[in-house]
Amino acid sequence: MSHSHSLSFLGGRVSALISDIAREQVDAIVNAANSSLLGGGGVDGAIHRAGGPTILAECREIRRNRYPEGLPPGEAVLTSAGELPARHVIHTVGPVYGSHDGQEAELLANCYRNSFLLAAAHGLSSIAFPAISTGVFGYPREEAAVIASTTIEEILQLEQKFNRVHLVFFKDGDLETFLANHRFTRA
Repeated sequence: MSHSHSLSFLGGRVSALISDIAREQVDAIVNAANSSLLGGGGVDGAIHRAGGPTILAECREIRRNRYPEGLPPGEAVLTSAGELPARHVIHTVGPVYGSHDGQEAELLANCYRNSFLLAAAHGLSSIAFPAISTGVFGYPREEAAVIASTTIEEILQLEQKFNRVHLVFFKDGDLETFLANHRFTRA
């Protein structure tokens, strides 16, 4: 398909593409997890299926030691990537749209921010994100595009070490919606 818009931004540090995030060859892929961290549908299920049992075992350990009540929305944790081509999986829990008393935008921005902070703390420089919260959690894709792009740009201005950020979409329509609504200031 032909795209009338740019698919790379911020001097080529950010790319928007259609792919299976489980196949991305980056330092970390971000999993749009649910707070149980025990796998689920969508991206979450796909990552656990492709990555094998190691990821789930590490998630259970995180639940036992750090988050017995589940991972709160906006927070992020890191595991190995099991059988995946990526080196790590960063699990973050997006907000369920309409159920956080108007804090959804802040929580969604925190998903991106905390994922980057965790990656930076582990010396990682390439990271792939799905469209967090836009599936079963119901976040409007147009609004999510604005939050994701502004938060990512803000972080990349501060953190020079991130040289490859992939925004991975599942379907052409999702990518088109992102391209029509993002707020990146330069290609």
